Amino acid sequence: MGYNSVSLIVTSLLVVITSPVVFANDAAPIPQNKGGIEQWFNTNVPSLASRKSTLDPALLAAEAKPRIIKVEQNGRGQFKTITEAIKSVQAGNTGRVIIKVGPGVYKEKVTIDRNKPFITLYGHPNAMPVLTYDGTALRYGTVDSATLIVLSDYFMAINIIVKNSAPMPDGKMKGAQALSMRISGNKAAFYNCKFYGYQDTICDDAGNHFFKDCYIEGTFDFIFGSGRSLYLGTQLNVVGDGIRVITAHAGKTAQEKTGYTFVHCKVTGTGTGIYLGRAWMSHPKVVYAYTDMSSVVDPSGWQANRDIGRDKTVFYGEYKCTGPGSLKAKRVKFTQYIDDIKAKYFISLGYIQGSSWLLPPPKLM
Repeated sequence: MGYNSVSLIVTSLLVVITSPVVFANDAAPIPQNKGGIEQWFNTNVPSLASRKSTLDPALLAAEAKPRIIKVEQNGRGQFKTITEAIKSVQAGNTGRVIIKVGPGVYKEKVTIDRNKPFITLYGHPNAMPVLTYDGTALRYGTVDSATLIVLSDYFMAINIIVKNSAPMPDGKMKGAQALSMRISGNKAAFYNCKFYGYQDTICDDAGNHFFKDCYIEGTFDFIFGSGRSLYLGTQLNVVGDGIRVITAHAGKTAQEKTGYTFVHCKVTGTGTGIYLGRAWMSHPKVVYAYTDMSSVVDPSGWQANRDIGRDKTVFYGEYKCTGPGSLKAKRVKFTQYIDDIKAKYFISLGYIQGSSWLLPPPKLM
């Protein structure tokens, strides 16, 4: 995995851990019973009207009068491409702009700049639009190879499919990494979205992020970076053969407030040699809770560290996971089976300080 000229770690978005501000509904843990997830979500991520005292003031102002832009390939919208719609949003935008994307395959490489916050990409759940491009590290550099690059804050995506159509790396071609998405903005939410790629599918780069009911597919390090993200009810599907790894979290110090938590997720795929994560950097922080792990997961769980000193610096947690891939007997020694008290920190909105910014998806149907 290479950075080329772009730094993966956006240090301005990293906050040092001591004691984060936690609002009341931030502390409510996601229930173990899968059937209780929607009630938990509706209770803890209610509508805008009941959140005015806890939301970020800038977000509250942005949501007051949302504007809808329609993208339709048949010409019935204001624009025919997603790129054109995003270009129409003024720099320094302060209001929510919902780009309603019609069905179809959009062969575009899309970047949302830092000076365009409060943008939403919205597709229909029964005719999800596909954003696709074939960028590779060889041509663009690893993190800039992404089909969708989000640099701005307060981004949302609902019912969107994002693909990188470059071929699967064969281990011989240089620069074959090809990202589906790079999310570098803070306070971003993804609902019912699908991401397809091979090596380095999602660069979960920096900031607080929330993924719910999503699908992510890849081969090696297909969720990597220094974001602080909560993945809920998301399927992690591993394809290809050989050594395959789901996460390569890029924590560099114990003090960084970064990490990935997977709650009520599902690990699927082919073969049997899948690792839950590897220590690409010295202090990765990854937790799987209530996650169904199929037999594709290697019995050791986590890839052995080439630098044995990292056995003491990684934080690889598992909490009440199920399935044949979750068995403890052959797990690597640095696996941490966290207890009920510690688990609450990782399986609540407080982990991403969600009560100040996380909103449910808009209802446009």
